[in-house]
Amino acid sequence: MATTLMTFVRRNVGPGLAAGALAGILVACGGGNGDGGGSSSSAPEQSGKPGTPQVDVKLVDFKMELSERTLKAGAYTFVVTNDGHHDHAMEIEGSGTEQKTRTLAPGESAHLAVSLKDGKYEVYCPVDGHKDLGMKTELTVGGTAPTGSDTNPTDGNGY
Repeated sequence: MATTLMTFVRRNVGPGLAAGALAGILVACGGGNGDGGGSSSSAPEQSGKPGTPQVDVKLVDFKMELSERTLKAGAYTFVVTNDGHHDHAMEIEGSGTEQKTRTLAPGESAHLAVSLKDGKYEVYCPVDGHKDLGMKTELTVGGTAPTGSDTNPTDGNGY
């Protein structure tokens, strides 16, 4: 009777436990997404400190929308999402700062941590002349921050 029970456990329970453990390891390591281990997932890249104020940036063909266009000086995390049909990126330049995200495929997102001083900043897409197609806007740092959301698309006409 004891050998029959041991045989049952080895044949039926053991493989199930091994499969469950393997699934747990794959989930913890981020495996099993079928992308060959590359970093092309649409999850945002993490950079920036928890609790840092966030500015959402939506990239579309061919304009940019920022959730805020007037900020107080300090550290911010820009959460950039490509909602367009072409590759895009975001670059912020001004007051001694020049930083940009990696190029994002449609549907991808990235986080960009930036410390901003008082001044005017140009925010634009540095990919393949998109800036000249209207994918640009201006950000003002200093004074008083807005009380509500100020979503403002650029003057770019898109197509």
